[in-house]
Amino acid sequence: MPGGFVVLWSTGFIGAKFGLPYAGPLTFLALRFGLVAALMTAVSLVAGAAWPSGWRAALHSAVVGLLIQGTYLGGVFFALAHGLSAGLSALVVGLQPALTAAVVGFVLGERVTGRQWLGFALGIAGTVLVVWTKLVFDPRQLAGLATVVAALLGMTIGTLYQKRFCAEADLMTATVIQNGTAGLFMLALALAGETMRIDWHPQFIFALAWLCLVLSVGATILFLFLLRRGAAARIASLFYLVPPVTAFMAYLLFGESMGPTALAGMALAVLGVALVNRG
Repeated sequence: MPGGFVVLWSTGFIGAKFGLPYAGPLTFLALRFGLVAALMTAVSLVAGAAWPSGWRAALHSAVVGLLIQGTYLGGVFFALAHGLSAGLSALVVGLQPALTAAVVGFVLGERVTGRQWLGFALGIAGTVLVVWTKLVFDPRQLAGLATVVAALLGMTIGTLYQKRFCAEADLMTATVIQNGTAGLFMLALALAGETMRIDWHPQFIFALAWLCLVLSVGATILFLFLLRRGAAARIASLFYLVPPVTAFMAYLLFGESMGPTALAGMALAVLGVALVNRG
């Protein structure tokens, strides 16, 4: 399951690269979240899934949606659409496991061992090596950098919040609430700052379908399931494997280079995650 999650989640950057030329990032996400909410509502009703027992439980799921779906994906998509390199974006959000480990003891009472801290350090080093040749920054990209930092904070806080307040929520109905809330949030931002124009190119339709079904449904539900079953710091460490897997996919699909430095970074990232999750 962790390996499947990493592979599915890594396709997010690839899907964004396919779809963003045909719609604004906020419009793209508003449509994506709305479709997922509608789809999962139908699935939840057919499956007889349990809905939240009160407004407080529903509100907790809505907060997670704003953090993990709205802030994280909104920040990454906005940054990519406004010229921030995928390498720098991946590096910033790749700090999420270490940031989670730094605060998880205070928030959830989980203990992070010395071996796990070594694993987190190797994960950071591996991520830097994987994206090193793609680290391009222009001072005019400060807005994109700010949103990707917001994405890092949103994912970290959302992970801890989900573990603390939504551990018992039904995964199907929680997905409805999370995507519905994030979709309304993205729609409001898109109406305020974008033309809402969409070019229904076949490539855009494919990217939208992939991100809805594989990412927002498959990978997100799998992430919530793993988070329910394991320690937050351990599950967060899996994100160190996302930049290497994404780089490998980009190599296969777009012919992007993968030199010995990137390969060494992949090995370090794998070793780091192994140390975090050992035992």
